[in-house]
Amino acid sequence: MDFGNQSVGENCGVFGMYDIDGGDVAQSIYYGLFALQHRGQESAGIAVTDTNANPDHMLCKKDLGLVSEIFKAEDLEKLKGNLGVGHVRYSTAGGSTRENAQPLVLTYVKGVLALGHNGNIVNTPKLRRELARGGAIFQTTTDTETIAYHIARERTKSDSVEEAVVRAMKKFKGSYCLVVASPRKLIGARDPFGFRPLVIGRRGNAYILASESCALETIGAEFIRDVLPGEVVTINSEGKILSDTSLCPALEDGKFDRKKVARCIFEYIYFCRPDTNFDGINVAKSRILAGKFLAQDHPVDADLVVGVPESGNMAALGYSQESGIPYGIAFTKNTYVGRTFIKPTQKNRASSVRVKLNALHEIVNGKRVIIIDDSIVRGTTCSQIINMLRNAGATEVHMRVSSPPFLHPCYFGIDIPSEDQLIADGKSVDEICKIIGADSLGYLSLERLYQMVDDLRICTACFSGRYPIAPPKEDIRGEFER
Repeated sequence: MDFGNQSVGENCGVFGMYDIDGGDVAQSIYYGLFALQHRGQESAGIAVTDTNANPDHMLCKKDLGLVSEIFKAEDLEKLKGNLGVGHVRYSTAGGSTRENAQPLVLTYVKGVLALGHNGNIVNTPKLRRELARGGAIFQTTTDTETIAYHIARERTKSDSVEEAVVRAMKKFKGSYCLVVASPRKLIGARDPFGFRPLVIGRRGNAYILASESCALETIGAEFIRDVLPGEVVTINSEGKILSDTSLCPALEDGKFDRKKVARCIFEYIYFCRPDTNFDGINVAKSRILAGKFLAQDHPVDADLVVGVPESGNMAALGYSQESGIPYGIAFTKNTYVGRTFIKPTQKNRASSVRVKLNALHEIVNGKRVIIIDDSIVRGTTCSQIINMLRNAGATEVHMRVSSPPFLHPCYFGIDIPSEDQLIADGKSVDEICKIIGADSLGYLSLERLYQMVDDLRICTACFSGRYPIAPPKEDIRGEFER
């Protein structure tokens, strides 16, 4: 994904597990987070409690870094508990600091809560000010703490923690998937628009909530179903899955109102792992289909189709299948380098492009190459990759993009500050093509986005400017300064 030197972020990943038989869950949560590492590489954490011994005592370890860097075998051994929440983070609201790592653990009058959040609450400044006027003292600069505070406050007026989550959700505007561990319950919640994925799984008598279905497979769990947009699910100590659909989009004649749902299309284009199924659509299949659409809409005579690893590979395969042009691997990738766009400074991002990828001279030399990427935001990385191919001997480089031009900021999980920092702002496709140094350039159309997800309701605001929720009047994408 070409975010270049633009300060752009991606989603977080959440994972919760409740073993009704009392087995420790920390190790399984660790492997679940490992499967979700692509969703955030800034920090990670695990919080667990033993529901049979001292459920009001929560053990937690979290820090900056990758899952494998933070947790050692001895750390997992110390995290004794059969109920827990894990989180991997990339910051979209709040800075990259240790205190902002999740899950958040709150001790309050009703006990203890551990909470992990994926998304952006667009009315956080207002909610935060309300809490501050009531005497709240903030330890982080994240919207997640605001969510936790409101759940804790509602709990003092509710009969159960799940009721408190529902009541708090009525105040939130934006995108969120929540996984909450209370003393004897595991709770999952998804915003009414369904921006982000959240699934339910089971392994024996243990129940799981996770951002993506691929994390279930990693720990040998079976997929049960997706959490519905607006639904709150509760797994209790008896192993029952309880559901509250009072905040779901209106049900008419027993059927879900699809028109009020706005799944983030970038989950299908980029964020999710290819082996994930999101609301019934396989991500790999949707990306292959996007590549086929590109071949139909933007054909070109060439010798080789290649993808920018990793998210461009499936679309490249689809382009090859549709066009009959051979598919190839043009880059060798250093798998120990994190995703380019989540490096915290421009200097680190620019250097990691060169360290991360190298073009294969023997594959592209003398060839007319079609290169597929999932998006172009600023164009810096894209230009460097095109130059790599030319330096490796490619005679022509034709760029195809499996999404439309990025034209507008996102307020629901992708941290893009303004239109004037986007390469497509005020420029034609030909002008962009010239800037990045390609021989030709073609984008996927807006109409094709719906076709690649079988006409599911999606959010395309970053391309179309049609926001499902009115954009905030205050900047919610930076830090909330103390």
